[in-house]
Amino acid sequence: MTIKMWKKQKAPDGSLGSKGSMPLLEHLAELRRRLVISAVAVTVLAIASYGFYGHMLAFLLHPLCIAEPKNQCKLYVTSPLDGFALRIKVAGYAGLFFASPVVLLQIWRFIAPGLKNSERKYSLIFVSSSISLFTLGGFVAYTAFPHALQFLQGAAGTYVHPIYTPQSYLNLLLALMAAFGAAFEFPVVLISLELLGAVTPKKLAQSRRWAIVIIFAVAAVFIPSSDPFSLFALALPLIFFYEISILIGRLVLRRRASPSTS
Repeated sequence: MTIKMWKKQKAPDGSLGSKGSMPLLEHLAELRRRLVISAVAVTVLAIASYGFYGHMLAFLLHPLCIAEPKNQCKLYVTSPLDGFALRIKVAGYAGLFFASPVVLLQIWRFIAPGLKNSERKYSLIFVSSSISLFTLGGFVAYTAFPHALQFLQGAAGTYVHPIYTPQSYLNLLLALMAAFGAAFEFPVVLISLELLGAVTPKKLAQSRRWAIVIIFAVAAVFIPSSDPFSLFALALPLIFFYEISILIGRLVLRRRASPSTS
């Protein structure tokens, strides 16, 4: 039994070579190899990050220091094991983050031999754009988080003093960063739909008013903190991305049409 993807010959970088057919077992062995390399990279970088725990925790606590300077940037644990569990958790997330280029490279080397040259070009553009936009979304959430904390604390009144556990604080921060990162993939989705012909720039432009309303409504439900600062920090960039997607769609369609008209 074979899978018609590529031949057994390997390139100098260790990836499989030109297209052809490859036995199923060898295909699975190649997948296992890529998964093992990714897992080793995450584990090694997580162990390395363990030694830089203090710096990473200080980075994660920076929004709290801005929002609640009287709290002296402190988190409180309720169990003797919580502190060690926090260190392992932070190191694990850091290992996954720093190893993400290696993981994505392994995914790319696994699927690239089965793609056409034009597909490889578009895939590289979309993968690099997705990574950049996800990182940008996480950064925007990180910078907006102090204002979100101040709003949430102010809503409780002056007689309520917050005492945050590492789990409650980090879970909210990381969930907010992940939500923003995922939402910032919005232009990649729109441009992909335009390239596939599912939507047109003209239709998107005509639906602009409804799109703005839907973006604000979805953002209000999507953000974990449910505060107005995070809402506007998410919705306004998405509206900007919506307009950019229309512009890029028009340029792409014009470029596609130009050879036929010449």
